[in-house]
Amino acid sequence: MHLQRIQVPDFRALKNVDISFEKEFTPRIFPLGSQNGGGKSTLLQLIFVLLHCAGNADRVEFIQNLLHGFQVNDESGKRTLAIVDIWDGSKTVKLDFFICSESYILNLSNGEYMESSIVNLFNQDNEIKLMSFYEEKSEKHITLSFKHITLSFICNFKSAQNEALFFQFDGIDIDEVNKFVIELSNKIFLTAHISQIFLFLQPNNRKSLFKAQVNNQTNYYQQIKAANSKLPGFFTYDFLSIDILIEAFKKARNDDFAQAVKQKGNYGNNYVKLLDELNNLLSNKKINVQPDLSGINFKINGDETELYPEDLSHGELKRLCIYMWLKHNKIEDAIVLMDELEISFHPDWQYQIVRDLEEWGATNQYILATHSYEICQAVTPAHVKELDPKLQARTIQ
Repeated sequence: MHLQRIQVPDFRALKNVDISFEKEFTPRIFPLGSQNGGGKSTLLQLIFVLLHCAGNADRVEFIQNLLHGFQVNDESGKRTLAIVDIWDGSKTVKLDFFICSESYILNLSNGEYMESSIVNLFNQDNEIKLMSFYEEKSEKHITLSFKHITLSFICNFKSAQNEALFFQFDGIDIDEVNKFVIELSNKIFLTAHISQIFLFLQPNNRKSLFKAQVNNQTNYYQQIKAANSKLPGFFTYDFLSIDILIEAFKKARNDDFAQAVKQKGNYGNNYVKLLDELNNLLSNKKINVQPDLSGINFKINGDETELYPEDLSHGELKRLCIYMWLKHNKIEDAIVLMDELEISFHPDWQYQIVRDLEEWGATNQYILATHSYEICQAVTPAHVKELDPKLQARTIQ
């Protein structure tokens, strides 16, 4: 999967955004820059939530949270949210996400469908059920076909009036849309610092970060953890999960044993290979796995002094964390959105992380919201994308 183009007419800080990401570029790593408050994080979250949640009914709450306060504001009854062009390896598929009022759909219908059925689709008090006008009868995908347009329903949400989110598709047959959207939802990932404000959390929970915590009040970071459990493509890369490391070593050990059984005694080298890969990430340290795989520690080269994860620098832990996240989840041929990746990295490591991503997941596309000149210098100027207002060149006097 490759995100070719994103257009956002007007969403929060984003105004008249139109950015292309060339699929023929190598590496497929695109820094995205702007001034502070320019909307980089908002753009990544908008792309992620639309593509990760639109094909899964269990995730529409995150779309509804993201769209809080976004509503139709003109007489047409329709407002475009985003237009996304996706290259799936053989063709370009265009997805036009928009919100509209029930009157807009009624005008399109022109009597083709029962008015009561369309009204029910927009009514938040009614559970969405299979009705006679559904072109494709699926609990997770509702398609409306009119004379000149075919729309896919995503969800309704509360606003000044009953409104709903749809997408119009182009470049793909109607009977392939559901499969495509589901596959796309499994190929889009977002990583960000845990201190980021995530617009897809409930508005009240976002505000709680800036209020004094009262007894039994749900902590903002608990909400992030809860979102992680519901959004498999969402990851905060702040701390190395020792559980991920241990599970990776257990899997490597089991794979080696399975190979020994299959090949009558010839063990595989998955465990040794994983150990070597992790040691190569640490410039002067070696990882030490306890024999029963209950824990790990580290040792400085030439020194038997044991170090534990808390003894490593934030940058070392983060680099291990990103590597393990990509490898453990087998993230391949995916669109990976990364927000402020450079945090905690020395400038040399900021430059190096571009090469690392290319090596760790060469088939992925990476879009990096960043303030780092080193990350931008690690690719060609054509790779670097900017949001308006663009930064002005300065001359040092």
